[in-house]
Parts: sequence; C-alpha cells; structure tokens
Amino acid sequence: MTKFKAIKGNIASPKGFTADATHAELKFQKLDLGLILSDVPAAVAGVFTTNKVAAAPIDLDKALVAGGVAQAIIVNSAIANAVTGDEGITNAKKTQRLLAEKFDLNPSHIAVCSTGVIGKQLPMDKIALGISKLSAENGHTNGFAEAILTTDLVTKEVTYEVEIAGKTVTVAGVCKGSGMIHPNMATMLGFITTDAKIAQPLLQNMLSEIIETTFNQITVDGDTSTNDTVLVMANGQADNAEILVDTEDYQAFKTVLAIVCQDLAKKIAADGEGATKLIEVNVTGAPDELSARLIAKQIVGSSLVKTAIFGADPNWGRVISAIGQVAAFDVPDIELEIQGDLVLLHSTPVDFDQAELSEKLKEKIVVIDADLNNGTQSGTAWGCDLTYKYVEINALYHS
Repeated sequence: MTKFKAIKGNIASPKGFTADATHAELKFQKLDLGLILSDVPAAVAGVFTTNKVAAAPIDLDKALVAGGVAQAIIVNSAIANAVTGDEGITNAKKTQRLLAEKFDLNPSHIAVCSTGVIGKQLPMDKIALGISKLSAENGHTNGFAEAILTTDLVTKEVTYEVEIAGKTVTVAGVCKGSGMIHPNMATMLGFITTDAKIAQPLLQNMLSEIIETTFNQITVDGDTSTNDTVLVMANGQADNAEILVDTEDYQAFKTVLAIVCQDLAKKIAADGEGATKLIEVNVTGAPDELSARLIAKQIVGSSLVKTAIFGADPNWGRVISAIGQVAAFDVPDIELEIQGDLVLLHSTPVDFDQAELSEKLKEKIVVIDADLNNGTQSGTAWGCDLTYKYVEINALYHS
C-alpha cells in the first residue's frame, strides 16, 4: 500500500528547490513576478494549451521540455504575452537571458510563463527590475502562489510526502486559474516540483496520462486559453533509487502525482470566476473510459446545468439532455442521483422531495452521479456554477 500524506508546505518544500516573488509593477501594489529555482538541473515534463493561438512563451517552453532539462521557472501575471508577434517572442527570450544572468543559469533551462490580458507587450524595463529583486534564498516563498494570480480569489497549493524505496519524497504543486477554463488545457498555469529521481521520458509519459483525468476534466466556461501550461520538475535530491516503470515505486509516485494534479484541478474549478459552488460529476456504467469522461465533462460544462445549480433548482432534465448530446451509444437505462437523492431509475422519474433537494443544492459542493448501465467504465469531471458575478467580471475584463 502506498504510504503518503498531505503536509503543510509550498512549491519550495521539496529538497533542492527555492522560490521567490516580487512586485514588478505590472499590477497595482500586488506581487506579480514569481520564481521557482532548483539547485541543480532537473528533469522536466510539460503539457500545453491546444489553442492554435498560443502565447509567445509556449514555443520556448515546448523546446525546453523537448530538451528534457529545466532549472528555473519564471512567471509573470497581468500580461499574457499572447498575440504579440515577434516582439513577444523576443521579450520571452530576453526574460530567459535576464534570469540566466542573474542566477548564472543556462537560458535554455529556464521556462517562461505569462498570464493576464491578451494583446499587450511585456514592459521589459519592469520585468528586468523585477528580476533584479528576485532571490535564491527563499525570500518570499509563500508569495509565489499569489504572484501568478489574475482573477483568482484564492491561492491554490498542495504538498504531499510519499515513501519511495525507504526515502521520503516530496511532491508540491501550485496553480492559478479562474476563467477561460476548459482544458485541453485552459487559462491555467500549474507547476509541480519534486525531489524524486525519475528519468524525463518516464516523467513525461506519466504526466501526459495523468493530465487526461485531472486538469483536462475541469471546465468553468468552455473557453480554452492561449497560455495553458503545466510543468513538473524532478531534481532527484531526495536521493531515492531511480523510479523505474512497472515497479511499486513507480505506482506509488504516480499515485501521489495524480492526487496533486487532481487536488489542484478541483481548486481551480471551485474558484471559477463568480462561482459559489464546486460541482462534481461522476459517470459510471459506460462502455469505455473516454465516453465516461466526455459525458461527465459535458454535464458539468452545460450552462443549463450550471445555472440550475446556481439557482438550487433540481432540474434533472438538464443533466439527461447533456448526456444525450455526447453519448455515442443508446442510454435507455440511466440511474441518476443528485446530492445523493435518487431522481431517475431505469430512465424513469422517481418521486423525491424537491424542496429538500433544493436545500441540498445550496451546499458548497454539489455531486451528480449518473450510472449509464451500459458497461463497466467510469469518469469524473469538475466545474462550478454559472452566476451573475461571472458575467460582471468578464464584462469588465478587457484588453
């Protein structure tokens, strides 16, 4: 059995990592530039946005992942550096060079990430000033999670320890994301550090697999952003025996990495712009896992379902409609529960106390369980309700 536990920590908790954050004057009196730094070059894995209009740093970071090595990640908020042409690419590369000079690093081992308003150029004088303030001595470790935020209301961090071959390995994660969330990936930045020793190809394969059932199963508003990035750095400083495929250590590490990704994904869904509730949809009885995941995501992404949840309306017909829109097979025998109350059995309505269920729908977490009775596979997706506040936030968020 995998021995792991959640601990109080931050992105610099794994051995050999430091972090810092500063105010580079990109936002008014708020931290807006963050750094993650490894003492030694680390194996790096990454997954990126599928949006064809990708931000300038994306190509740099894809090249970094292809090279397999990273030693630092620098992130700015407020400005996305997307749809900025050649100048945007030049500025991303300049950011690499400035940080490399500051900390004596190889520029090609530095990941650059940005989030914020699309179409604005980075003010490189401010970026340079901000970099000059950054420290390798954990000057503002806890501030990194704050520096990467845009419309998020809360920071999002998790840290776990797991025993690997008799050694304690730490895995820490931090992310941001609130709107334009509909990954295959979305306006979401996620960073994971670990002191585990694992080869880069294996780490990449593991991350790519885990992404499908975690970050790619959340949706806030159906819009996929230009800047999505998830990066994992593994620097091997825990001194564990190298994790090899198809071993107990591999499964233990994969389990914890998946938990970190799932925890972060759920935190993003719960902090959706204007959201008041986290919605979890569990689909079982599907003929294949992909169908189960697609149906779960369709339900949680339905504007009609989301608004019904916001209004505490137990309108199960909207859930059934969402299932029918994407199911590639007949679904004549659906069993549906909302907040644990059975509302549909054998695709036939069941009497339930609507007033009581409406009260349950006012809770902070709403769970919908749909059994399709057409197989053995399952899938889960997470999202949030759609509120008046979402419209207000996005009506005022401009470029």
